[in-house]
Amino acid sequence: MRRFTGFVVIALALLMIVTGAQALTSARPNRPAAVPADYVLTPFGYFHPSCVNHLAEGDVVREDLKVIERKNGTTQPLACAYPHFEADGTKLVGDLRPVGDGNSQPPFIGHAWIEYASIHDTVDYEEVYSQWTVPPTPASNDGQTLYFFNGLEDINDVVSIIQPVLGWNGNGLGGWSIAAWNCCPSGTTNEATPESVNPGDQIEGYTFSTCSAGTKTCPTWDVVAIDDENGKFSQLIDTPNEGQTFNWAFGGVLEVYNITQCSDYPAGEASHYSGAIGFHDQIVLNDNYVRITPAWTVTNSASGLTPQCNYGGSTPKQVILTY
Repeated sequence: MRRFTGFVVIALALLMIVTGAQALTSARPNRPAAVPADYVLTPFGYFHPSCVNHLAEGDVVREDLKVIERKNGTTQPLACAYPHFEADGTKLVGDLRPVGDGNSQPPFIGHAWIEYASIHDTVDYEEVYSQWTVPPTPASNDGQTLYFFNGLEDINDVVSIIQPVLGWNGNGLGGWSIAAWNCCPSGTTNEATPESVNPGDQIEGYTFSTCSAGTKTCPTWDVVAIDDENGKFSQLIDTPNEGQTFNWAFGGVLEVYNITQCSDYPAGEASHYSGAIGFHDQIVLNDNYVRITPAWTVTNSASGLTPQCNYGGSTPKQVILTY
């Protein structure tokens, strides 16, 4: 697989709060009442801006030392002094969920995860790769945020998730954008430089181990999102595993915030998909770097939510999430 270096730094300001070298979408105006006005929205819920770390080329997260080593030689503490909040405003402190919970539920951020396709094993998956197409602009704009991604977790000890993310009004940019994320070492969330993308662009997203075959718990991973049309990419290199065994793979996830009506979703990615996104050309490697055929299970978490937008999914030739 390819390994990428270099970033293009983009600075935008549209309902943004400046944090570090970048900007993130403000939690206002649709945040839950419990979320402070200065908090920002991430793929993991609402965070205080000081707890969102922006990593450029050459920056390294040293989980063992609890610091970020910047390329210029300076260090920044890897710590968060503030709680974060789920999609529904539930207050959390520290990691995504209690260590060793083992619950077969994705990162504990309420109903933000609407539907997802997953598999799990007893050992590391060494790589998860997918391609998907940037959908059209949603027909209505109610301040919604949408995220589509694949990724990896530890089903027995959900401390963090590593994922390449396509976002609408997410990743710190307006419109469609891509970014590589790792949440939540020491209560922080780490984002590589996001890049804007356009409807119809093909996205490649993957996470892969930096260790040799047979390593059960690799300490560092690479996370990459690429736009094949414009050549832009966002990457985290050697991001830490937080001591986890990444034995829970996601072939496709739909995560949303502030959906008011079904037209807040985009139309399908192509004429033969109406209200759906397909994650295709997938590659999943086991702990010996052998490609496997994943038996994805689609989970629908939308029960009881309003509005109901015909949520569902299908496999096995590709993961298709419908809405």
